[in-house]
Amino acid sequence: MKHLSETWFADGYIDFELKKYTLLAYLQEINRQFNQSKLYPPLGDIIFHYNNLVAFKENKHLLEQHFPKQLTGFNLEQLQLIYEQIAADDELMEELAAIIEYGLNEMKQTITDGTKIYEFVEGKLEVAPVGIVPLQMNEGYLLLRDSGQKQTLVYQYRITIFERHDEKYRGIHTDFMDAYKLSVGNTYESIKSELIKKHRDALPNPAVYKIETDLALPITETLLPIAKRSLVKYITQHAA
Repeated sequence: MKHLSETWFADGYIDFELKKYTLLAYLQEINRQFNQSKLYPPLGDIIFHYNNLVAFKENKHLLEQHFPKQLTGFNLEQLQLIYEQIAADDELMEELAAIIEYGLNEMKQTITDGTKIYEFVEGKLEVAPVGIVPLQMNEGYLLLRDSGQKQTLVYQYRITIFERHDEKYRGIHTDFMDAYKLSVGNTYESIKSELIKKHRDALPNPAVYKIETDLALPITETLLPIAKRSLVKYITQHAA
């Protein structure tokens, strides 16, 4: 996938037309990925750049507050330095402001398109427990299957809770375990029983959820990321 640098809008020669075509080439690749129903990493990447533009536009002193802290490898000092270097040049600042406004508008539309795909896929996922759900639901197995899969993919999941600014957030980590072929004699319940037998020492009484959809989707780029978020949402709602 074609990438933008974190400071693409201010790198090198600051010229509206030049930056416009740089951005359009990037967005063309993002949209190509979206047209193939591949949401990740493109959707996360463009949101990263959108938030970056917003932070730069608002105020250099607010960068650290607004910039996504979970993303690593970004040099905040570099962004502040760029701001300080051009702040005294009214003509450059006007050109940069035009680039940023254009970038925000174009990125917003692409983000909207990606979000619509996300919401459509999310609405087509059916999440349900397999068997009795234990009191501890933050660790267990996810059984994932779409219409294009001949096998059910099994992931061990673990939900973690962390706090930020007086709010609690839930994150989820998954590890691929195995793949099973569903049949009359090999149901979700029998898969659950086999998983418990195999991994009794690690998870003697696991929560097990199945997620199914009629859609045929890329697993890594779309189905698994959205399934993970849907599972977190489902567990959060039913744990309340």
